[in-house]
Amino acid sequence: MERSADYSSDGSRATAPLTVLGLETSCDETAASVVRLSADGEATVLSSVVHSQIDDHAAYGGVVPEIAARSHVEMIDGVVRRAMEEAGMTWAELDGVAATAGPGLVGGVMVGLSFGKAVALARGLPLIAVNHLEGHAVSARLCGRADYPFLLLLVSGGHCQLLEVRGVGDMTRLGTTIDDAAGEAFDKIAKALGLGYPGGPALEKLAEGGDGSHFDLPRALLGRKDCDFSFSGLKTAAARLAQTCETDQQRADLADAVQTAIARQLSERSDRALKAWAESHALKQPRPAGEAVGQAKGLFVVAGGVAANRTVRATLQATAEKNGFAFLAPPMAYCTDNAAMIALAGAERLRKGLVSDIDTAARPRWPLDEHSALNDPTHAPGRKGAKA
Repeated sequence: MERSADYSSDGSRATAPLTVLGLETSCDETAASVVRLSADGEATVLSSVVHSQIDDHAAYGGVVPEIAARSHVEMIDGVVRRAMEEAGMTWAELDGVAATAGPGLVGGVMVGLSFGKAVALARGLPLIAVNHLEGHAVSARLCGRADYPFLLLLVSGGHCQLLEVRGVGDMTRLGTTIDDAAGEAFDKIAKALGLGYPGGPALEKLAEGGDGSHFDLPRALLGRKDCDFSFSGLKTAAARLAQTCETDQQRADLADAVQTAIARQLSERSDRALKAWAESHALKQPRPAGEAVGQAKGLFVVAGGVAANRTVRATLQATAEKNGFAFLAPPMAYCTDNAAMIALAGAERLRKGLVSDIDTAARPRWPLDEHSALNDPTHAPGRKGAKA
């Protein structure tokens, strides 16, 4: 039976600085990081090591789960050793070990989670099983002050969601994709254009020399007033148009049109969510010029791999500022999968006394807002549980 991580309470770490080892193996990066969370909630990344498997999967045009899992097994010991050495830490100086327990490619998730369990048992440390998406949700807090609550756009290869984030374990879904994620659309359209893997960065580079006005791409869900997303129609239309491109300039023009269309849809839905947030939180006035991030009347955070796209980031920043919100996105290194975000989410959970049983299971599906995912699903729940 599919189950979520079990947590028990231990309030003894409520105010002490916490140092946590984080492990991330949900897809095609083997990552380890040591993060220290101060008593006042400031995070310091002591080390962050990421081994990318891009070369292992490039020939296949995408991630092969079996290859990914085997690579995690081969690399995780060395990656963790390097992270500990770069942090200048001994095992005795750690307060806990956090590992991604889902969602993701379950074979890879099992590798990192099993390694985390072994460390916890061998060193007598608390284990914190972390939702990979929750790691992305807190990732902006790695680079500065980002007080809860805030509005989050989580936009990656597998997920596209708008959430109200009040803290770890306390998030409400405002909107989600009803089919494909933005990152998946980037990658699949890039593949149709004959670009290499990973497709998103390749498409962004190609778009630099393009003029998207030469193509008319469909706009999804125009009649709806909610904050949900849909990229399936755009993906299909662009893939068909890619077959008609005969010159490099035409391919660049299409890439620019795709990038603009994705950024536009993300902006339109975010604009709705920002207005709804402002109304529900009585945020009627724009943030004063020069007011510090985290002290604004509203904070809009964009996280996930697609947040590394410069056009998407600039468009969303303009949308936030138009609505009087402060804008914050993680540094590029923390947009894509990394273990620093997992370590931070683990440290914040540990501070609240939320630790996991040693028999916690790896989960291929694990919504951040499980109540909404089960009671108002956008996808039919599968054998492994609700998707988003």
